[in-house]
Amino acid sequence: MATATTESGSRGPVETAIHDKLSALLQPSRLTITNESHLHRHHAAMRAQGGGNGETHFAVQIISEAFKGKPTLQRHRLVYSALSDQLAQGLHALSLKTTTPDEAQRLAAGQAE
Repeated sequence: MATATTESGSRGPVETAIHDKLSALLQPSRLTITNESHLHRHHAAMRAQGGGNGETHFAVQIISEAFKGKPTLQRHRLVYSALSDQLAQGLHALSLKTTTPDEAQRLAAGQAE
């Protein structure tokens, strides 16, 4: 079962769709979604949309066995493919960190030293 966290408090419809689709596809052991849209409201494209819907930019961290044996580009393609509807409907940017449980453990051990 995935540990899902959100940095924005309550989830909006785009964040909920991201969570549900990635959970179903990747069955992550950890899924962290951070809505960073407020940091980008001043960009020209967002101003043209009246600031967007408040759900345009996200940072997503995923730890999943589904990434095992896949290079970063293939991992990111999996995520972008899963979220193609959201991207077509106004999701503007994703910052992705995609790791396997083993990679995440090695990274955590390296940071603890």
